[in-house]
Amino acid sequence: MRVLIAGCGYVGTELGLRLARVGHEVWGLRRNAGGLPPPIRPISADLLGPALASTLPSVDRVVYAAAADTGSEDAYRVAYVDGVRNLVAALGEARAPVDRFVFVSSTAVYGGRGGEWVDEATTPVPADFRGRMVLEGERRVEAGPFAPVVLRLGGIYGPGRGRLIERVRAGEARCPAGDPVWSNRIHQGDAAGAVAHLLTLHRPEAVYLGVDDEPSPICDVYRYVAELIGAPPPPERTEVRAPGPNKRCSNARLKGAGYRFEFPTYREGYRAVLAG
Repeated sequence: MRVLIAGCGYVGTELGLRLARVGHEVWGLRRNAGGLPPPIRPISADLLGPALASTLPSVDRVVYAAAADTGSEDAYRVAYVDGVRNLVAALGEARAPVDRFVFVSSTAVYGGRGGEWVDEATTPVPADFRGRMVLEGERRVEAGPFAPVVLRLGGIYGPGRGRLIERVRAGEARCPAGDPVWSNRIHQGDAAGAVAHLLTLHRPEAVYLGVDDEPSPICDVYRYVAELIGAPPPPERTEVRAPGPNKRCSNARLKGAGYRFEFPTYREGYRAVLAG
């Protein structure tokens, strides 16, 4: 298998290393690809560049894993809409023999206010521009000439992403008052592992949710991390949280397709992060 990872960052680099270890040829594309570890083959290029087609290798699988540079609407549009459009056009111009295009999406495409369960059959109703831009990216991939597979990831954590741990350690984490605020997570290793699984899966479905086995109230996560690091348990906020996205995501389809999680819950995941 010859794979191009466009937007080869936190998840993409881990994916590339895993694919290369089992014998696949992997190219990683990002603006400055000089820091990518071998054996990922670096391509330094801008996804919006006019000469993108001339930089692309001949591949049969593409993973689009770009992320927004900032939290602004313009940055999300560039990453999830304009970049997708330009890459699909460039692949066509280069006549790349692509037969599968995996788009790394987000559970932000679902709104959800009451902690309800969502899955691949749930109609996406984005709560803000982030979800809208990501959903538009999905639709551009689906309208393209390559067989699309969408993986909607929950909150990604893992090595090098210890912000939650540091907030708990510093006493800055607060448990929301009122009804539970649900957290849907996936470890970096499982995010990369799930993409690798979908790249090789025979006859995949069009959409999968990439979250671990246990959507959890965020306060449960805080308390568990506090216990692991020997910090005081986080106090409860006195004010009730303003309504916002709040849902529980099911990974049943991904598991039914044969994927087995390395980190089935946040417990195994955060233990590994702290041990690493």
